Amino acid sequence: MAIPVEKVTPYDEFNFAVPENEFPKSGISARAAAALVVSEEWTDANPMLNMSSFVTTFAEPEAVEVAKRNMYKNYIDHDMYPQAFAMETRMVKWLHQLWNGPKGVEPYGTATIGSSEACMLAGLAHKWNWRQAREKAGKDATRPNMVTGGNVQVVWKKFLRYFDVEPRIVPLKPGNYRLTAERLEQYVDENTIAVVAIAGQTFTGEDDDIQEIHDWLDAYEKKTGISIPMHIDGASGGFVNPFLYPDYKWDFRLPRVQSINASGHKFGLTPPGLGWVVFRERKVFNEDLIFYVNYLGGEMPTATLNFSRNAAPIAVQYYQFLRLGFDGYKRGMTHTLANAVALRDELVKSGYFTIMNETQRIPVVAVTLDPKVKKFNEFDVSNKVREKGWVLSAYSMPPDAQEVRSLRVVVRPHINHNVAMILARDIVSACKYLDEHGGSATAPELHGHSDAKSTAAKC
Repeated sequence: MAIPVEKVTPYDEFNFAVPENEFPKSGISARAAAALVVSEEWTDANPMLNMSSFVTTFAEPEAVEVAKRNMYKNYIDHDMYPQAFAMETRMVKWLHQLWNGPKGVEPYGTATIGSSEACMLAGLAHKWNWRQAREKAGKDATRPNMVTGGNVQVVWKKFLRYFDVEPRIVPLKPGNYRLTAERLEQYVDENTIAVVAIAGQTFTGEDDDIQEIHDWLDAYEKKTGISIPMHIDGASGGFVNPFLYPDYKWDFRLPRVQSINASGHKFGLTPPGLGWVVFRERKVFNEDLIFYVNYLGGEMPTATLNFSRNAAPIAVQYYQFLRLGFDGYKRGMTHTLANAVALRDELVKSGYFTIMNETQRIPVVAVTLDPKVKKFNEFDVSNKVREKGWVLSAYSMPPDAQEVRSLRVVVRPHINHNVAMILARDIVSACKYLDEHGGSATAPELHGHSDAKSTAAKC
């Protein structure tokens, strides 16, 4: 029987009832508090087995020590912690070079809490630039829109709603789950602040047809005189493409690409939360979006949506860049992609699955059950393998491909070949069990649009 908190003694404080709806009346020992917190976590998923998430779940002991030394630093206080700011500034330059930014310009960007904040900042920059250009030309500047594909991550829908930009979202179709130039003429016009293309989308891991979209916008400008910039959402692909596909032009080598975001806490190999936004050059980020404050000490510019934040992820990212270098990231991504391909091949060989992402660019395996499978669905498979501890995403695709269901596995660098094969066997074993005993055979009835239709978060 649990003991009420107000009657706790040193001998039974490990067993008192944690209050649900009121603030604890008295404290307990550090050891007891830690034990209670840990015990409440026992039924959480093991982050190492969470193959639904793109988020990094492993760090070397040295990286953990770096995090500990920086966890009490408020990154924004550049006057007190100038070296944290110097690390960030240096890494922005490195990323600008990694993503083939033009030489002879001033690189500009910032670390963010994650790619969500980075996308918001990029979207605001393009909205401000569009509005000022329209006002200067004496044209209406009250109806901005943004064009992107139905495979876009929910952060862009948040940006469009929060900052009053009309969504122009190109629907998908079965068999094609990425944005191409095919229907852009129906969505792009003089009020388009930017076209957002994805490098490494969350649904299938594929890239949008970035070169084709860029070329279409070139032709559109020649025809209309309207120049529309591109933003590349490289949350997942920004730390894969440079190391595995050096000749692939997805980045600042395309002149229309004015901004890129990426998640340091995904394939950047830093624990959450850390994102990056980098602009082609300083002038792309509108000066009106920068604030100058001096109430923490010396005057400093701030251009992020968030103000106070932990410096630890920035320091760990700096550690990872120094620790691995270009060669280390290349080796890690090469092995990770090979393990993803091996997993994909095992699943397809089982006869239960067909592959959704023919272009295996980032280490994501996206499969759908073969049409001949009638007794169970992808949600059943996800639920069944959870018994082994694995967390896999199952979801319905966005409009107009919502009748297609997918099972997605994100293979991260901490998963070696042996573990990938164990996962393959567990998935196939789950299918065999469901084939014999049956499953729900229909997708779970969830409320809302397809963004919510997943058995695990699309992190």
